[in-house]
Amino acid sequence: MRACILPVLLLCFYLPGKSQEEFVPPQAKLLTRIAFVHLSGGIVIVRAQVDNFPDTLNFVFDTGSGGISLDSATAVYLGVTLTASDKTIRGIGGIKLVEFALNHSLKFPGLTTEHLDFHINDYDLLTSVYGVKIDGIIGYSFLRRYIARLDYDNQLIEVFSPGTFRYPKGGYLLKPNFSTLPMQTATVNDERAIVSRFIFDTGAGLSFLLSQDFVDDSIVFKKNRKLYPTQAEGLGGKRLMNLAIAKEIKLGPYRFKKVPVHIFVDEYNVTSYPLLGGLIGNDILRRFNVILNYPDQSIYLRPNTHFNEPFDYSYTGLGIYLLDGEIRVIDVMKNSPGDKAGFLPGDIIFSVESNASKNIQAYKTLFQNSIGKIKVVIFREQKPFILTLDVKDIRSRR
Repeated sequence: MRACILPVLLLCFYLPGKSQEEFVPPQAKLLTRIAFVHLSGGIVIVRAQVDNFPDTLNFVFDTGSGGISLDSATAVYLGVTLTASDKTIRGIGGIKLVEFALNHSLKFPGLTTEHLDFHINDYDLLTSVYGVKIDGIIGYSFLRRYIARLDYDNQLIEVFSPGTFRYPKGGYLLKPNFSTLPMQTATVNDERAIVSRFIFDTGAGLSFLLSQDFVDDSIVFKKNRKLYPTQAEGLGGKRLMNLAIAKEIKLGPYRFKKVPVHIFVDEYNVTSYPLLGGLIGNDILRRFNVILNYPDQSIYLRPNTHFNEPFDYSYTGLGIYLLDGEIRVIDVMKNSPGDKAGFLPGDIIFSVESNASKNIQAYKTLFQNSIGKIKVVIFREQKPFILTLDVKDIRSRR
């Protein structure tokens, strides 16, 4: 009887044409944990050192960056040597020829990444938008070397060595197309459902962005769809955009209803349309704890405690910035709530409701969470005025 069973067992384990040896990558190892700050709009700020300079710097953790960069003023402050190049970088505000600071290191507690070439850019605008000095952006040059887990519940990034990684239960594994940027398939559904690819962009402080070409060609929105004029900040400066509401955005198996969508004329072909339709911003991505596995070209999403939070539906039409220690109104969209309330470029915002903290993050949060009438104290030509701002709900049909 035993002689009959043995050949059957051998047949079960022998597969002709297949090697019986398999090389398994080493297990991914935890290298460090990094606390982060989560700013208005969703962007993530981490602190790190460059080389042996003692000062800790603020970096945006950005899957939408194809490299790694330093602010031009920070580069001067650090005294790093700059090398001219013929390379350009491209953003929503323009195309720019860049210099590089070559062969430097980035240091976190317990982790040093060597041989990084930082391109140099001016982040004064981002600093004034967020009220926090932006010293640089961490993108592909760092991310391609590790597995990074972003825990938005605990505001923590865990960095692992490349290797076999066990994903937690309860999530979904995405397999984007990768160049230097992850390009993920998603569905925009409004007048009709359109499937396209979008940049997976943790550095974009919005929910979703579409190029005007994509909107026109796909007819995803009705021609008479209500649009709200606004603007956004990015590489090269500010860009005027329109704001609308999409009925649904679908990412993997996850669906989001009534999502604010920015629409812009992609003058500098950031999205390389029709290759891409736009980008998925961090006001969607922050609703997951995200595992970025660039070595395996995978991204894992697991819904977190922010998953069901409402989106930002408020609309003021005001562009406010921190300049010289004051929060100033710089841009006022025509016929917007800000315009109708009497705001003018140059107004200094002293308080919003009873908050006089001079904290731009606090004021933006109040604007986002105060649909309806609110009192704003401003100074104009050194004289105080009280303005009543009727914050618009962009879901409204009125």
